[in-house]
Amino acid sequence: MGFDWLWEGQNAARLAQGLWLTAKISFISVTLSLVLGILFGLIMRSNSLIVRGFARFYLETIRIVPILVWLFMLYFGISTWLDIHISGVWVCIWVFTLWGTAEMGDLVRGALASIEKHQIESAKAISLTRMQIFRHIELPQGTRRLLPSAINLFTRMIKTSSLAALIGVIEVVKVGQQIIENSLLTSPNASFFVYGLIFVLYFLICYPLSLLANKLEHRWES
Repeated sequence: MGFDWLWEGQNAARLAQGLWLTAKISFISVTLSLVLGILFGLIMRSNSLIVRGFARFYLETIRIVPILVWLFMLYFGISTWLDIHISGVWVCIWVFTLWGTAEMGDLVRGALASIEKHQIESAKAISLTRMQIFRHIELPQGTRRLLPSAINLFTRMIKTSSLAALIGVIEVVKVGQQIIENSLLTSPNASFFVYGLIFVLYFLICYPLSLLANKLEHRWES
């Protein structure tokens, strides 16, 4: 009983591989979301009503439609409509990047919009260019206001990566499910310990990020 199942066959190695795949999906998605989200946040501040309208439409579409629906639509829809098979891993990366870009962009827009207008007006009064205002005022202050929320977003993205199991990606949750199914006869209580271990693994990854976000938020608020 207990964790005896972990040492049966290749269970430990498979869990490690599943965790590595989870980390791979999360890392690529977070990295792309960070870069594209910053660009999207700047686009959301465009002076063009049409550009802002399209940006808002994209943001609201991503927010309204559940992530799981996006995963099913891209994974099953593309193969059905276009007769193209795309790896479940890459479908997850695309969907999580689309989601992360939208949320990150809104965080960037909010961080820059929260900077007091009198600072911008004072900078214009002493003839600073738009780029100088961005580099010396908006960028440093916006970064400090953005980081805690961005880290929390990345933590959510890591946790949401568990949805990959629903389209057949053999990440850590899917491996856990397979181990439970194979251990029903020998270890009836395996589900408690398998999901308990997965809980601990996610906790060890996400909790330090949450602590970092809280620490940065308290430091910069004081």
